[in-house]
Amino acid sequence: MRFKIDENLPIEVAELLRANMHDSMTIFDQNMVGELDSKIASVCKSEERALITLDLDFSHIRIYPPSEYPGIIILRPRTQSKPDVLALVHKLIPLLDGSERLMGNLWIVQENRIRISEGMRREEKN
Repeated sequence: MRFKIDENLPIEVAELLRANMHDSMTIFDQNMVGELDSKIASVCKSEERALITLDLDFSHIRIYPPSEYPGIIILRPRTQSKPDVLALVHKLIPLLDGSERLMGNLWIVQENRIRISEGMRREEKN
């Protein structure tokens, strides 16, 4: 899969994804630090990359309808410390190759569950 890692995440997230055979670029890689969310979303769409972020603004499905994007993953770790973020990404990686479809969906990933929204539909996985 192809991912864009937001600037609010450690670059180690991209490294973990690459180590697991995913194409992953960071906002830093493309000199997009400080860009508006709408610009980042547009670039993700044009590059066909799912966005991974801590930014809850991307959970507004009327502004960023999941069906229009290659996928949006919002991480909600216990804390935003690097160890907690990386631990959550370690839990996420096996799901990226599984049966759950990311394309056109919004995943809100927490320590013990994932909420999946597509348009106005929502479900929870424990």
